[in-house]
Amino acid sequence: MTHPLHGPNRFKLGIFSANADGGLTLTKVPERWPARWPEIVEVAQMADKAGIEFFLPIARWKGFEGETNSRQHSFETFTFAAGLAGVTETIALFSTVHVPMVHPVFAAKALATVDHASNGRAGLNIVAGWNPDEFAMFGINGTDDRYGQALEWFEIINRLYTETDPFDFDGTFYSLKGAATQPKPIQTPRPVTLNAAFSPPGRDFAARAADALFTTFVDIESGASHVSDMKDRAAATGRDVSVYTTCHVVCRPSDDEAEAYYEHYAVTNADEGALDYHTSQKQKHAGSHDPETFRAYRKRFAGGAGTYPLIGSPEKIVSEMVRMADAGFAGTTVSFVNYKDELPFFIEKVLPLMRDADLRTS
Repeated sequence: MTHPLHGPNRFKLGIFSANADGGLTLTKVPERWPARWPEIVEVAQMADKAGIEFFLPIARWKGFEGETNSRQHSFETFTFAAGLAGVTETIALFSTVHVPMVHPVFAAKALATVDHASNGRAGLNIVAGWNPDEFAMFGINGTDDRYGQALEWFEIINRLYTETDPFDFDGTFYSLKGAATQPKPIQTPRPVTLNAAFSPPGRDFAARAADALFTTFVDIESGASHVSDMKDRAAATGRDVSVYTTCHVVCRPSDDEAEAYYEHYAVTNADEGALDYHTSQKQKHAGSHDPETFRAYRKRFAGGAGTYPLIGSPEKIVSEMVRMADAGFAGTTVSFVNYKDELPFFIEKVLPLMRDADLRTS
């Protein structure tokens, strides 16, 4: 089968962070996403039936403190994808991996397992890692050359998938003897890869290792420059990398209703302690957002981890997506306060308008 990220829709969609409590929010509202397995399965099957292209989990090992300690409760992403493979049919199932925490030989075996379990629907989101508190849980200090390590990690996985004989590897970060893996994945030469990066070193890594880059922006107009920058970096390596963004969604019958709920959960009921911890750690260590985002858009971090807000009626949300597509973005992920409660309305009202706007054929 064709991997969904290579499918025909002009503007593709993915469900993001449903494996973690709170999703991407830092809110105290009682309806915040609990990330219980039965509800996750319902959401994955709902998205699968609707033709949404992919399901992307977040990799978290430690919560963000505050009153909710959001995202401490989260499912490991290889086993998460494998578990969903048996209850879905066409949606792509990604695993998100922090390079320093997961050895490449293990990652290659696990990813190939998911690819077979899903009949070629696996994907890999490669994250260099940024949170020193999570590194400490594993007894590692991290490295100043995070993307240098990630390139070695990626090279090893590529060789494991493409070479038939065992090989030795003597690098800066890994030293292997007789490395080999079977079975190879169904996808050749490897499953689809993603990387989320804002910094120049991160984008240089994506140009070499990713099939798609995920990036954030302050506004859609500035997002077009991110697309151009990534396309130029990829072209310099002889590759083509598609560019996606990531959004948090409040979709209601009217713009006023959506804006009122956004204010309710992301301002009035924001988990201020978790918000302070998350933004300070990200700003110091992640390099994943424009610095202006941290200064001016605290509401966006409570609402959806600093992603772009899609807030309004179905018509307004689709108009924003048209602008994203016109800026060169291949698609976006979406997250909600409660996926099970809110995704049905999004599917019923937004997807038909996307088809009318020639963003999707299915």
